[in-house]
Amino acid sequence: MVPRLLAGAILTLAAVAIALVGIRTGNEANAPEGLAPGVTAPPARFAGSRIPAGVRAPDLGLRDERGRIVRMRDLRGRPVIVTFLYSTCEDTCPLVAQQVRGALDALGHDVPALAVSVDPARDTPVRARRFLAEQRVSGRLRFVLGPRRALQPVWDGYAIRPQSVREEHQARIVLVDGGGFQRVGFPASEATPERIAQDLRTLEAERD
Repeated sequence: MVPRLLAGAILTLAAVAIALVGIRTGNEANAPEGLAPGVTAPPARFAGSRIPAGVRAPDLGLRDERGRIVRMRDLRGRPVIVTFLYSTCEDTCPLVAQQVRGALDALGHDVPALAVSVDPARDTPVRARRFLAEQRVSGRLRFVLGPRRALQPVWDGYAIRPQSVREEHQARIVLVDGGGFQRVGFPASEATPERIAQDLRTLEAERD
């Protein structure tokens, strides 16, 4: 009687072990590459500062340095680089333009990139085109121009302080995702082409 009970117990344990192996094998097959079975992929990590969820990028409806209308809704489906410059700037703005240029080079392909004017009284189309040419970003970075009343809602939407006689504008780069939401912010002092490109790749991967 005892041997028969022992044999039954051994068979039961063997069945449980086989079932556990099958579950483990199934989990391994479904586990993301590089992660342990049963471990879900961590949320995307950004090199820049995360912007609180749900902050939409304001639409523009303004013209660029060549008179073309720029609307954020026309750029949906791709990450967009947004920064804030003025055409007569001789220090921070050229640096930011080079950061954007370097990020596009590091990324290996261009994405939409916009430079929103923060000095509308002096940012004319001619000066904007000259600035872009001097920084060798013509055709890769569009300079968004307009009167102060039209630019103010854009500055407010990105929490940007424009240029004034008393204060220098906020030098900042923002990455907008393909859905039109602000996702990552870089103060100019903390941005590098490599960090910007890294976060652009992360945003592009979200579409896949």
